[in-house]
Amino acid sequence: MKIVSRRGFLAALGSLAAAPVFSGSTLAASPLNRASADGAPLFASAYRKAGGEYGVGIVDELGQMLAQISLPGRGHGIAVARDGSRFVAFARRPGTFAVVVRPFEDAQPELITSDPGRHFYGHGCFSADGRLLYAVENDFAAARGVVGIYDMSGGATRRIGEFETNGIGPHDILLGPDSRTLIVANGGIETHPDKGREKLNLETMAPSVVFMDSHTGDILAQHGLEKDLHQLSLRHMALDAEGRVWVGGQFEGSPDDVPPLIGIFSQDAAPDLTVIPDPVASGLQNYIGSVAANAGGEVIATSAPRGGQTLFWSASSGAYLGTRSIPDGCGIARIDRGSFLVSDGNGALSLVTDPADPAEVLARPPGISWDNHLFNLAKIDAA
Repeated sequence: MKIVSRRGFLAALGSLAAAPVFSGSTLAASPLNRASADGAPLFASAYRKAGGEYGVGIVDELGQMLAQISLPGRGHGIAVARDGSRFVAFARRPGTFAVVVRPFEDAQPELITSDPGRHFYGHGCFSADGRLLYAVENDFAAARGVVGIYDMSGGATRRIGEFETNGIGPHDILLGPDSRTLIVANGGIETHPDKGREKLNLETMAPSVVFMDSHTGDILAQHGLEKDLHQLSLRHMALDAEGRVWVGGQFEGSPDDVPPLIGIFSQDAAPDLTVIPDPVASGLQNYIGSVAANAGGEVIATSAPRGGQTLFWSASSGAYLGTRSIPDGCGIARIDRGSFLVSDGNGALSLVTDPADPAEVLARPPGISWDNHLFNLAKIDAA
């Protein structure tokens, strides 16, 4: 893969670097600020337009597009600061760009490029005070997962160090309930940008979930899977009301196998794998796309876009609550204590208020195909 210079990226950003992010006469009068003033929830997701352009869209709880931010390539995940003032959109692996957006300020987005020898895995999270950004990255020469640490307290974002994740292919990262522990899902898959998205070590995969100290990088705990599940790549995560981590997996073994795809992890206990009932499990194509908790953390939603299903779970008991059919539905975000917004690759945004009721399509912005993930932009303390 060619490593593009910062100058090249700025040229690729085009309208992002040179034009206002929002349409309309002034930012103060923008739909975003009006929605924010009304306390209405806002959501963000990467997208692809029919003409091939990439960006991030911001929508309201009715699925109406309020703003669009151009990206130089395909986006993936978004890290949201706890105070809701800004977010960072990451490139899809093996991309080397991330973009900082301050949606309620009259400010242009800021470009971040990964260090030479590193690329982003598509996810990150902020420290509790918003001063630091933690991004999961690949040290591809050494086949080593790292967490890049970025100082966002000054005028321009600076990479100030990194921690090892004690694994390969770190994909997702969360800040734990104690506001200090970082939780990393090591997917276990070795890749190299010279080989695109080719998976290089399927026979020797060793996925794990790591709990690490965000101040020192010390590994506090690490949990792997049984040997017969070593090809279950642990990918996306969400915290429940008890602070446990729900993790969705993507199985790289035989398509004839039907392994468990969702695990519950905690720092001091071995993982507990949930049971997806047949015939639902056999129709998911061994792939969980996104994981999200409702606002109270009592219900967990897990999407299976290849199977066209979104599954729901009781966080307290681990019981399966049901599934809703949403073709190519992948992105999930909480709306309130009982509802989720689900985005799909066909451009729809659907509301799920009860796992027992059908999903309701709220909107389908023309020419938009949503990417894998959807994020609530609300302040954490307002959830």
